[in-house]
Amino acid sequence: MEEKYKMLEDLMASAETYGKTNIELIKLKIVDKVADGASSMVAWAAVVIALFLFFITLNFGIALLVGDLVGKPYLGFLIVAAFYGLAGLILYLFKDKWIKKPLNDSMINNMLN
Repeated sequence: MEEKYKMLEDLMASAETYGKTNIELIKLKIVDKVADGASSMVAWAAVVIALFLFFITLNFGIALLVGDLVGKPYLGFLIVAAFYGLAGLILYLFKDKWIKKPLNDSMINNMLN
């Protein structure tokens, strides 16, 4: 009888160890996903900032060039602003199809892999 009790006790200890190990593994997987996501966001933020500065400088140059071509510098800035206003309106109208759905799918794929 005592041998059966010892086997049951060993089985319970093994089950407890297995449960603790599984919980620890889940914690480590979560930490890995969070660290991967955070590092990706920081890397993308650096790229976005660099591209933002590039496009701001480029837009000033284009606005000055267009202003020079039409004869009035302020008109160049207004034309470039109108272009971006139109682009923003188009993006707003198609944001779900072009931005939200692909971004949502990408985030889900990254979390599940």
